[in-house]
Amino acid sequence: MKCAIFFADGFETCEGLITVDMLRRASVTIDTVSMNDTLEVTTSQSVRLFADRLFKDIDPKEYDVLIMPGGKLGTANLESNEKLKEMFRAHYEAGALTCAICAAPSILGHMGILKGKKYTCFPSFNEDAFGGEYQMELAVTDGNLITGRGMGATIEFARQIIMALCDEETLAKVEAGMQYEHSFRNQ
Repeated sequence: MKCAIFFADGFETCEGLITVDMLRRASVTIDTVSMNDTLEVTTSQSVRLFADRLFKDIDPKEYDVLIMPGGKLGTANLESNEKLKEMFRAHYEAGALTCAICAAPSILGHMGILKGKKYTCFPSFNEDAFGGEYQMELAVTDGNLITGRGMGATIEFARQIIMALCDEETLAKVEAGMQYEHSFRNQ
């Protein structure tokens, strides 16, 4: 499995980096993709980092999973890119795993992808016009769609992506390595 997460200036730091961290702990290949003309991207908390690849250089067919982190400015920057939205629509319609957290699920909502689906997002970005069933949950999986509510939900969001891609043993190893309490609920 190969994933891509799209970093636009203003993306929420933890939503992007915790997701990358957890997927890499699970030995899932994930490319960070800069939406800028350079690899450098600045997060909503003014953290400057370098992505692995440039958006203009990727082939979406390389990826099994597409992920958008939120952040108010980051989401606006992602939504302004028509090629990215076309990529996400084709990916989702092909039945491939499509993921977004915080404000970013609103992009999918504006595209009609949330219609008839259970989903979550940062509450102030939810709109009745999305036509789905908003869930006040940390993260929601409905078919090939995974959505997360916000920065505090990032671990659960990434867990659900790992659950969709890996076996239970891999997830348990990631959780134990992070000392995530979910690992110890059944002991």
